[in-house]
Order: sequence, then C-alpha cells, then structure tokens
Amino acid sequence: MPTVTLDNTITLAISVRDRHASAAWYGEHLGFELLYHGDEVGWSELRTKTDGVTLGLGEHEEPAPGNSVPVFGVADIDAARSGLEAAGVRFDGDTMEIEGMVKLATFYDPDNNALMLAQNLTG
Repeated sequence: MPTVTLDNTITLAISVRDRHASAAWYGEHLGFELLYHGDEVGWSELRTKTDGVTLGLGEHEEPAPGNSVPVFGVADIDAARSGLEAAGVRFDGDTMEIEGMVKLATFYDPDNNALMLAQNLTG
C-alpha cells in the first residue's frame, strides 16, 4: 500500500520566459488548450492531449531548461504530506497556498529530484 493516495492528475511544470507566448506555441504546435493564465502569480496551465495531464508554465527571467517538476494531485495535501514525512521523505519548506486556487508542497526523491503535491482549491 502506498504512503500517499494520488489523484488521477499530473501537472508537468516547466519554466519559461513568457507564459503567454509559450502557451500560444504549445497550442499551435502540439494542440494544447489554454486552461488559464494566472498573471498575478506568474503561472499558466494548458490541457495536454492526455487525460489528467496538464502542462504548467512558470514564468522566470532566466528559465532553467530541463528542470521539469512533476506535480501530483491529491485530495488532502496535509494528510499526504504527513504520511510522506512520517516515511522520512524530505520536503522543501512549508506548504504554500495560493488562496482560492491551490496548495503546493515540494519534496524530493532519494536522488534529490524535485516533485510536488498539489491540492486543488477551486472546487
């Protein structure tokens, strides 16, 4: 039995210089559909062609290519985090909340690859 129960969703988060231009590129070339631009938090999401998989675009002045961070959806981030921490999994700081949108927690695998948990707060 796994330590945490994941939703049937995953977001692949990448860093880009211009989310709006990147969203247009992914739409034009790969047929991804824009879900929203969160301009106040520097984040955009697109629906991919795979059910349950979205592409998240985080805007950065100097993007770091190759730094994709899988973001796994959970129903209760506090319970999921507690279970992983009890199993010795290392987290990066506190759980972050973007009010009315999402709660996020970054953690690491044994090789120090960053992964995230996300609890959708939009209802």
